[in-house]
Amino acid sequence: MTESRQVVIIGSGPAGLTAAIYAARAQLAPLVIEGEPSSTSDQPGGQLMLTTDVENYPGFVSGIMGPELMSAFREQAARFGADYVTAKASRVDLSRRPFSVWVGDPDAEEPTYSAESLIISTGAQSLMLNVPNEERLVGYGVSTCATCDGFFFRQRDIAVVGGGDSALEEALFLTRFADKVTVIHRRGELRASKVMQQRAFKNDKIEFLWNTSVVDVLGDTTVSGLRVRDNQSEEESDLKVAGLFVAIGHEPNTSLFKGQLEMEENGYLRTFDGTRTNVDGVFACGDVQDHRYRQAVTAAGSGCMAALDAERWLEDQAAAR
Repeated sequence: MTESRQVVIIGSGPAGLTAAIYAARAQLAPLVIEGEPSSTSDQPGGQLMLTTDVENYPGFVSGIMGPELMSAFREQAARFGADYVTAKASRVDLSRRPFSVWVGDPDAEEPTYSAESLIISTGAQSLMLNVPNEERLVGYGVSTCATCDGFFFRQRDIAVVGGGDSALEEALFLTRFADKVTVIHRRGELRASKVMQQRAFKNDKIEFLWNTSVVDVLGDTTVSGLRVRDNQSEEESDLKVAGLFVAIGHEPNTSLFKGQLEMEENGYLRTFDGTRTNVDGVFACGDVQDHRYRQAVTAAGSGCMAALDAERWLEDQAAAR
């Protein structure tokens, strides 16, 4: 049987759980479809579950572990009446209200849930190089998060792949620990802002490999080096490093909504007048619609906005009946 809800929230990172806190306090009894622990794209708690120390979230003077912060978010929302389903949404139908959401078999005749309003907070995931041994060595020298794993590379040589602000931010942060950070970029010039470029060029610990691509990650149980290719001469060589940090961008988790919601050219959900999407009654918050800031605190703020927008929209709908 289809279960009816006033508010269904898809995703459980800082945005989704903040939305759950506000919606629950408004006595809307939200249901959070939080994702699957085995999923790399939208696991419960979002990307902060892969982060150790979070030192820039207001209120935590000495910092807090990412999973601990997300656990506190979750418990706070549950305290006010939010419910959770530890599974992935497999299909949605936004063509009419109430909206239909499937969990499990997407081909099932009846949806699992119907929702008077829907808040989307499915986040984004880090892009990977898709080279041999990369996936096998994730967590064993391959990382997408310098703040999570930089500590483990004290006095080691490491590499960062990418040419944007994120890559240089990672590289600069990693110089606190590493002896040398090699930034590998497939082109001959960076895409990063001038300010970030100047900081990186001035740092004696940072070196650059231009017009170079990583073609393999070397190592049996941990990263021992990289196989790299000169994109101009096509010659390959080995670079000895103890770690590889991939910083080539993010991809929003929006495949579930293609053909139903308007998106930006880069795939992020388009929002209007706060957190509203082009479908009346559907709201989006967090990294799924924010490709600029991508911070826990901004995601949480937009989650608050989405819950308030949904609450007011529901009130307007009730008043119009």
